[in-house]
Amino acid sequence: MSGTEPSARIRLTEKLLQWADIVFVMEKKHKQRIQQKFTDLVNEKETVVRNIPDEYQFMDEELVSSLKMAVLPYL
Repeated sequence: MSGTEPSARIRLTEKLLQWADIVFVMEKKHKQRIQQKFTDLVNEKETVVRNIPDEYQFMDEELVSSLKMAVLPYL
């Protein structure tokens, strides 16, 4: 489950968003959920949609590799 879901292992909070310089999301629907819940706060942040389907199990090796490659240009 993504951090935007109530059942997520680690849920996205206002505090986490305040801490972040850039917000990365896997799918456009995640960005939309964040914008709905944290409208004012997320408008201050760069949000990057990586277009990675949210269909992986937690810590799936392929997912971890894809995420690392997706954020590398921003580091």
